[in-house]
Order: sequence, then C-alpha cells, then structure tokens
Amino acid sequence: METAIAANIKAIRQRMAAAAVRCQREPDSIKLLAVTKTVSAARVNEAIAAGIAAFGENYVQEAKEKIAAIDKRVEWHMIGYLQTNKVKYVVNLFDYIHSVDRLELAREINRRAASTGRKMNILVEINVSGENTKSGIPMVHAMELIKAISSLENLSVKGLMTMPPYSDNPESSRPYFSELKSLQKKIINEGIPGIRMDELSMGMTDDFEIAVEEGATIVRIGRAIFGERT
Repeated sequence: METAIAANIKAIRQRMAAAAVRCQREPDSIKLLAVTKTVSAARVNEAIAAGIAAFGENYVQEAKEKIAAIDKRVEWHMIGYLQTNKVKYVVNLFDYIHSVDRLELAREINRRAASTGRKMNILVEINVSGENTKSGIPMVHAMELIKAISSLENLSVKGLMTMPPYSDNPESSRPYFSELKSLQKKIINEGIPGIRMDELSMGMTDDFEIAVEEGATIVRIGRAIFGERT
C-alpha cells in the first residue's frame, strides 16, 4: 500500500514534469530535493523508499543525528544559514552547501575541505530581493564574490541559490527566479576559470512550478512531501 509520503512525492513529480513540459525542458533535468527539517529519520527512510535520493537540512546538529541514523547512501545538502564555526562538521556530513554568501565562509570551507582531502560542492546564495532579513550576497556584489571564490582550490562552485520574498501568490516569485537565471547567464559569459553554473536551486512548496518554468535545476520541497511541521 502506498504511503502518504510516497503519494505526495508522486504528485510533486507529476507537477514538476508538467511544468518542465510547458517550458520545453526535460523533466529529468530537475532534481527534487526533499527538505527534512524536523522530519524524523523513519520518515526520511519512507521518502528514500519512494525514490528520493537527495535531502536538504537547515541545521547542523539535527543533520548530524539524522544522517548517522540513516544507513542508505543518499545525497545531503546543507541549505540553511551556515556559521563559520560549524564548517568543521559540515564538510564531513554534506555533499553540497547551498548557502555560501560571503568570502570568509568560503575560505573556511576551503580550509576545512583541504584538511579532509576533499573538494566541496557549493552554491552561492544570492539575495535577489535585497531584503535585510534574507541571507545571501546582494546581486551587485555576486560577481565579485564568485571571482574571489574561484581561486579557492578545494571548492567546486556548481551554481546559485535564492529565496524570493514570501507571498501567497506563486507568480510573485517569478521575477526573482528570472533575475537569478539572468545572473547565471552573466556569470557564464564572464568565463571565470573553475566556475560552473550548472545548478539553480530555487523554488519551494508554494512556487516550485514557477521556478521550474524559470530554469530551476533543484527545487527544495518540505511541506508538500512531509506535511506541516509540528
């Protein structure tokens, strides 16, 4: 019998595929990242059984306990704000960090990754809206930061991430997603050595279809998979 989580995942994948078709994209080019903030390891295992292979966590301590409890090999993405003093844990726990928004943080990730003999996949978080309450580097400083990061040998820049302002209307997110896509193109045109722009992490439960239409390659879905947080 299909679980509620499996049914939710199936429905989301159908909606993602429909959005991809509307903009003439391949549905398989978009990754569904299940956000597991406050979600138990048992429910994460249900999502794995339903075909999810990538998970996003917001907090390092919660992630440490959860990842240790899950023996199956899946990708783990750090999507929350990251303090430099937590980096020593993150480089050993996660496959990707989505929330790199300052050079100090990038340098610390680079240093810790070098000490463990790995190259860390990162996305640069962009504050497209300019809201003071949002993390992310402002759009006007993004190119400067990415050029500085390009010299850090143990970082592999894979793309960009953003969060638009909250709105009840999913269409309100479209201009912010479009701006991130435009920035991606500008960075590609700069031809910065060592910098790749394969990924755009944008779109959540309320606006992921708009994000797909605007070029998202990773959508971060929590509530639509696991229900309201308790």
